Amino acid sequence: MTTPFDDQNPKKPGLFAGLRSSFLTGIVVIAPVGVTIWLVWTLAGWIDGFVLPLVPSTIQPEKYIGINLRGIGVIFFLVFTVLVGWIAKGLIGRSLIRWAESLVNRMPVVRSIYSGIKQISETVFAQSERSFEKAVLIEYPRRGIYAIGFISTEAKGEVARAHPNDQLLSVFVPTTPNPTSGFLLYFPAKDVIELDMSVEEAAKLVISAGLVYPPDRTPTAVPDTDDAA
Repeated sequence: MTTPFDDQNPKKPGLFAGLRSSFLTGIVVIAPVGVTIWLVWTLAGWIDGFVLPLVPSTIQPEKYIGINLRGIGVIFFLVFTVLVGWIAKGLIGRSLIRWAESLVNRMPVVRSIYSGIKQISETVFAQSERSFEKAVLIEYPRRGIYAIGFISTEAKGEVARAHPNDQLLSVFVPTTPNPTSGFLLYFPAKDVIELDMSVEEAAKLVISAGLVYPPDRTPTAVPDTDDAA
């Protein structure tokens, strides 16, 4: 038989439940930091293994300090990349690049590989203003099923002429949990629903498989005081 005082003294969680809660909280705190450190450490080691064999032994720090410092290859790579970019901006650098590209264009197989990689590199790195513009909702893979996508550009050239009655938008539909892979699809502008969330927030939503939602920025309706009266 319950008494009025039963609800005033709820049972405290046991020792095991408290330890389990603390353990899960610790995992939530440690996991992002640990995975981030591991990824950075692994990436630095991969770059070191690729770059250091190309660096002359006379300028490698390991020869003078006696230990292998992880990340030295990353520093060499950054310095070399900045130096190449600085040279490429000058008149002599541009002339050398045009001369080298003219040689590559004479090689059938190499020409196709080089042009494809160059176009991807210029799109991703050199032309930051042409990054994804907006997070959208589209019906994919069929009507009634929706997916998160990112508008990249408006359709141009032959793709636009193939569908002259509608304005086509190129939409990248990422996969979960790896948003770097996905599908390039073209949708009529009228079938694309633009979202208020940013591209970064939409990417987090995709990576988390729908577990991490951004805050809802939809303004709440203010009740009409006249009607309430």
